[in-house]
Amino acid sequence: MKSRLTVFIMSVVMILIICTIVLFGIVIYQDIFGMETASTTQNFIGNYTSNENTVNTETIKTPQVIENNPLNDIHSGSSNSNMDYSSITVDKYFYNQLEEPSKTIYKALESNKENMKTGTYRIDFGNSFYDVLNIANGQDELGNYYQSAIEAYTYDNPDVFYLSPNKMYLNIETTTSASGVSYNVYINSGNENNYFTDEFSNEAQVINAINEIEYVKNSLVSRRTGNSYNDIKMIHDYLVDNIEYDTSLSRENIYDVYGALVNHVAVCEGYARSFKYILEEMGIPCVMVIGTGTNSRGETERHAWNYVQVQGSWYAVDCTWDDPVVVGGGSPSQSSKYKYFLKGSREFNSDHVPSGQFTPGGKEFSYPNLSSSSF
Repeated sequence: MKSRLTVFIMSVVMILIICTIVLFGIVIYQDIFGMETASTTQNFIGNYTSNENTVNTETIKTPQVIENNPLNDIHSGSSNSNMDYSSITVDKYFYNQLEEPSKTIYKALESNKENMKTGTYRIDFGNSFYDVLNIANGQDELGNYYQSAIEAYTYDNPDVFYLSPNKMYLNIETTTSASGVSYNVYINSGNENNYFTDEFSNEAQVINAINEIEYVKNSLVSRRTGNSYNDIKMIHDYLVDNIEYDTSLSRENIYDVYGALVNHVAVCEGYARSFKYILEEMGIPCVMVIGTGTNSRGETERHAWNYVQVQGSWYAVDCTWDDPVVVGGGSPSQSSKYKYFLKGSREFNSDHVPSGQFTPGGKEFSYPNLSSSSF
């Protein structure tokens, strides 16, 4: 009787041990081979749409969702193994208004500026955005943070003229296993050949364009006097005297510093980006402003200009409207050349209305407070 009881107990123990081993094996198998995966590729910054008012506006598209298995080799371009951007220091005007997730994305772009000249470099974040993605509508929230970061980055950094935000995709891979949920986030060019603007197709072209721009910039910076007013006036006059306003809106690079400084053809955004680009190299604080302007015919249109700091106060400068197109040919008068130069809010805001929202539904950024009186 005792022997039978012993056998029964040992049998039960063996069954429990076997069940435990089987269960453990199932868990391990699911963890390694049975994971549920979804890869979401989202382009939160839509196509640039230019209108007759000479400002590129970014519109938000419904994100494209593509399901992939992250175990497959679906990535293209290089991979950055360093996913901790906390040590990167940035102190730029629009960056300082971002929320922390957006700042992380901005810092990743800034630290990979050289790598992005390839047009295909992949910027990895790994599981950095777990807290954002693990809440309801987390992907939408991260998309909003991404949009704000891209906007701030492009308006703070006119020197990245070769990047096209509508070709930069935010990828979110979600992996669910027995041990929990994890995310792999990265930026790449999606199904595009690269994330350059249409004017560039390879790194050599980008580097050559950068060298051409820097040659012009260095030539101007070498002439600085150290007197803020004189230096601002010098750059203002150079842009007004050397850029042709493109009324056709059909030339290449008219919205960026390359068109303005190398091709000498631009629209308002090209003037404004170039003004900021050179003055900040001189150590003079300058921001780009987007809004609307009402012209002499009473027509209101999208427009871009600058705020610049002189002797501790901020003033408005509109290089584009100081370079009016003269009907019938000829040059504008000296008075018209400085009509919008270092103006205060009382005078300037009569026909300029700033908007801190760069895209419909996007983050509302703020601008410096203008001096009420002109310089």
